[in-house]
Amino acid sequence: MKRYCQALELKDDPALIREYEYWHSAEHIWPEIPAGIRAVGIREMAIYRQGTHLFMLVEADDDFDWDAAFGRLATMERQAEWEDFVARFQKARPGSTSSEKWQRMAPIFQLSEIKETK
Repeated sequence: MKRYCQALELKDDPALIREYEYWHSAEHIWPEIPAGIRAVGIREMAIYRQGTHLFMLVEADDDFDWDAAFGRLATMERQAEWEDFVARFQKARPGSTSSEKWQRMAPIFQLSEIKETK
């Protein structure tokens, strides 16, 4: 399994943040959005928020190609429309794709890579 961590900033407006969360809830997200995410091979995606900071965790199979998958996702039904819709909440350049808005984070610590000492 591959894991990707990404960050994005929201505009500092409590009303916009509430609306952003509303549109990302299971009841209100456009059904084409999670369908597209799954169709390109993403197993799990979660977004966490602290203030205006967003953190996204993405899990996919070992053979997952991020650039190819997100290039394909950008062409799928309603994806470009969704990116334009959510851009009003985000600190991002208008017309940006998801992969342009979300900044990949570099891992600096992973417990599984550290040998146990006795």
